Amino acid sequence: MKFLDEAKIYVQSGKGGPGCVSFRREKYVEFGGPDGGNGGKGGDVIIECVDTLNTLIDFRYQQHFRAGPGMHGAGRNKTGAGGDDIIIKVPEGTQILDEDKHTVLFDFTHAGERVTFLKGGDGGFGNTKYKSATNQAPRKSTPGWPGEERAIWLRLKLIADAGLVGLPNAGKSTFLSAVSRANPKIADYPFTTLHPNLGVVRKDGFEFVIADIPGLIEGASEGQGLGDRFLGHVERTATFLHLIDITQDDIVGAYNTIRNELEAYGNGLADKHEIIALTKADALGPELAADQAKEFEKATGKKPYVISAIAGESIDPVLYAMKEIIDLSKKKNSDDETDSKQDGSTQSNNDLNLDQSQWS
Repeated sequence: MKFLDEAKIYVQSGKGGPGCVSFRREKYVEFGGPDGGNGGKGGDVIIECVDTLNTLIDFRYQQHFRAGPGMHGAGRNKTGAGGDDIIIKVPEGTQILDEDKHTVLFDFTHAGERVTFLKGGDGGFGNTKYKSATNQAPRKSTPGWPGEERAIWLRLKLIADAGLVGLPNAGKSTFLSAVSRANPKIADYPFTTLHPNLGVVRKDGFEFVIADIPGLIEGASEGQGLGDRFLGHVERTATFLHLIDITQDDIVGAYNTIRNELEAYGNGLADKHEIIALTKADALGPELAADQAKEFEKATGKKPYVISAIAGESIDPVLYAMKEIIDLSKKKNSDDETDSKQDGSTQSNNDLNLDQSQWS
């Protein structure tokens, strides 16, 4: 199944059915009076979040969604049947954006969330509605109200606990395949990963979800390379693992390049808790890799992990560090929800202030 995280669709609610002009006609009833029923209400456009989808690929083949129209009213004061609603199912993490692609109309984060996006038009009145003492045989009815129509964008931001960031070919996909059952494409050239991948880490009785996104390059926030489009998939994470290829000439420069792009992207991503790991340590050997780590810590003031995903070296401490942050984030979110219910206040969940050295 191909991954698609953005799609434009057109939605339209159903129009209301027209009212009916009718008069009662029965044997021995000379003046039966009006009995035209009202038209039925048009169908609504409903958007529902489900946990059975993980991509927007279905919207590549169908972009137009229309609810059913209301039926005509009928004699004997029969109201027309309502139009069929149309339910659009989206995966968890989907945002509904206005046509300008910036205004967020709805944000679905949990399965079961459901919203009536467009309401169907009301049905028209039959001539019974216009009956009065001075107008006992009205021949007036009204057409149904038109439905609403709108073009919207769907944007998927993966629901993951942790994210992987780094330059192209930094070893993100290799790390994901080493710690989970995910099977991303791995090759020795940049931009091997062209779309996000998810993997579930299961270790020592705990589990969490990691999102791997395509590599960033300098100028990604301005559209260079694959741009910063995929950074939205790590916006919702509690932490991210910044992977740096230890075999390159300037590991500090590589680190600063990604940090600059995170700052340029905004949305609080640069403020998230960061775990740093120097990858491909097996290619240098333990002594040279340790020297590189010391130089990195001296230049940045941040202590990195030194790992080799392909050899399975020193991966567990990184996973435990990620788990610790995720657990703290979940606890904080739970406390925030409790406080919000008590006093209606909402607190930020991006201010985790932790010392990474405690897991080294």
